[in-house]
Amino acid sequence: MAQKPMTKTQLVAALAEEMGSDKKAAAAALDAVSAVVTNEVANGGAVTLPGIGKVYCRERPERMVRNPATGEQIKKEADKVVKVTIAKALKDSVNG
Repeated sequence: MAQKPMTKTQLVAALAEEMGSDKKAAAAALDAVSAVVTNEVANGGAVTLPGIGKVYCRERPERMVRNPATGEQIKKEADKVVKVTIAKALKDSVNG
């Protein structure tokens, strides 16, 4: 059975313990990293988180899609999607 994902509160507590500081400082650090990644990716850039992976934005071209309920073909406009490429170090640690 799959384990529940770590919540922000649990992540902040674990980060505070790892940093050797209080939860307030850990929460501020987490919020700062989140803001930097969001701003950079929203502006078309990419962010590499060492040991974790690379977060970037990719543009998808206009394409034809099918409505599964009716089978009707419709044109979907071009859009952007956020992608994450996982680092080899993280893959290797998970796979043993």
